Amino acid sequence: NALSAWLLFPSILFLILSMCFGAGIGWTFYPPLSSSLFSDSKGVDFLMFSLHLAGLSSVLGSINFICTLYTAFVDNFISRSSILLWSYLFTSILLLLTIPVLAAAITMLLFDRNFGSAFFDPLGGGDPILFQHMFWFFGHPEVYVLILPGFGMISHVCSNLGCSYDTFGFYGLLFAMFSIVCLGSVVWGHHMFTVGLDVKTAVFFSSVTMIIGVPTGIKVFSWLYMILNSRVSLREPVFWWVLSFIVLFTIGGVTGIILSACVLDNILHDTWFVVAHFHYVMSLGSYISIIVFFVWWWPVITGVSLNKYLLQCHCIVSNVGFNLCFFPMHYFGVCGLPRRVCVYESGYAWINILCSIGSFISAFSGCFFVFILWESLVNKNVVLGHYGS
Repeated sequence: NALSAWLLFPSILFLILSMCFGAGIGWTFYPPLSSSLFSDSKGVDFLMFSLHLAGLSSVLGSINFICTLYTAFVDNFISRSSILLWSYLFTSILLLLTIPVLAAAITMLLFDRNFGSAFFDPLGGGDPILFQHMFWFFGHPEVYVLILPGFGMISHVCSNLGCSYDTFGFYGLLFAMFSIVCLGSVVWGHHMFTVGLDVKTAVFFSSVTMIIGVPTGIKVFSWLYMILNSRVSLREPVFWWVLSFIVLFTIGGVTGIILSACVLDNILHDTWFVVAHFHYVMSLGSYISIIVFFVWWWPVITGVSLNKYLLQCHCIVSNVGFNLCFFPMHYFGVCGLPRRVCVYESGYAWINILCSIGSFISAFSGCFFVFILWESLVNKNVVLGHYGS
């Protein structure tokens, strides 16, 4: 565990060095842009070394988590274990399965750049599409690595809000997460519909991606059942945030079903529609999970609770900012506006201004939450909801 933590420091050092030398290959490392022919800077190599060390850190940390959780599950392996612990276990398994593939891809790319091999160079019999397959085999499960702990957290909070010892649909939630892990590991191709996949392959990836909506729906309906049958006051901020998570995640999930259709994805690929979908599902899901963590466990960690009225204001401001920033992006995508382009048609200016206003409101809400944490420590709030007492 200590080694996995200490490896992050040289990883950060190499990352800083890559910025000093300059890389300019994007976060996906696609060849031929990342080859020595088009990017001969040593910053690219430092960036790859940084990823190697960060990946090794994650692998060692995952092994530690799996061993620790296994010892915790020895007595009554399933029924007495929190769904939160299971989410950590599934996250660790995903990292352990996918990071070696990314490490292999980066190593092959390093050999192409420095030792004259041609794994991804068509002139030497290589295939740049192979790198995309290897990258996205890691890249898509990585999304679930970020959101699965949030799933476990929301499930844990919902079960406690419902004032029940046993989580409603415990096995349903458990096997839904297991299904998401299994299916999420074999759908990487939906990131690559435009590279020229044959019809059968595209249909396979499209179909399996749609099927992921089934276990996700099981989780959403289980959460709704638990919180709507709870005895917690509707004015409790944690109730508001859990409901916000469900609503925003569902919006992102619906747009994901749209993108899973290979025909529609050929139209919407690399547009702002993808940006909107990704932020609703992953960014907002992860952010709200962090907020729920602080609202729920802050009294346990510090002995003081957060101001309920400030949290209510924070929830309202945050949701206004989130939706004002990201929802108009769906319209951009349907209109065909490509992402990563700084110049756009002047007719989109007023909508872009709305998105910018929403982004500033979202940033303000983040600073506001830091103020709420500071205020609780200064004023020593001791009033807890019944769920935290």
